[in-house]
Amino acid sequence: MFYPKLLKSLSYLLTVFFHPLLMATYGCAFLLFGLKGSVYDYLTPHPVKLRIMLLVFLMSFLLPIINIYLLYKLKRIPSFILSQRSERGFPYLITSLFYFGLVYLLFEVNIWNTLKVFLFGGGLAIVLTALINSRYKISAHMVGLGGLLGVLISVSSLLKVDITLCYIALVITAGTVASARIYLGEHSNGEILTGFALGLIVQSALFFTLRSISFHYIL
Repeated sequence: MFYPKLLKSLSYLLTVFFHPLLMATYGCAFLLFGLKGSVYDYLTPHPVKLRIMLLVFLMSFLLPIINIYLLYKLKRIPSFILSQRSERGFPYLITSLFYFGLVYLLFEVNIWNTLKVFLFGGGLAIVLTALINSRYKISAHMVGLGGLLGVLISVSSLLKVDITLCYIALVITAGTVASARIYLGEHSNGEILTGFALGLIVQSALFFTLRSISFHYIL
């Protein structure tokens, strides 16, 4: 009896810690603080990095969560956790506006453009997730984790750095979160794989398309 309860609690904990709206914060933390020794590690002063991280957290997580809570309290959506496919579209589209607004606020800031591309890709992935969810439910958690992997692939290609351990850690994390979502009955295998593929493709395709047009867009 104790084991299933523990497993369920751990599954809920993973769902919260790797909430899809936290992926932008995690990804920006990696881009700003995780690439030690590269030229981009010194591109932005440390205090500015902290302010950017705070802004990213507010615009990509805190304000969207408050918006979803208000929609729930106003009875515009039936539940706060958005379990049902039919209730996800409108909150997702509003959330994408926060992401695009964040990109607008950072547009003229002298920081690594790859970070701006990543945030724009996050907003685009949310819009596509909302559109797909109008017909077919996919995992937003996996969209976020797939997007993070896309960023790792893109940065590794751009800087010619070996971040294999990061790949392995993220894939293991994605597999663990996927198992938790399936265990909680939130998604099927197909919904998990579709979500992960969407996030990965959007971020990778956006980065490599802009790179092929001009390095200006990502440097």
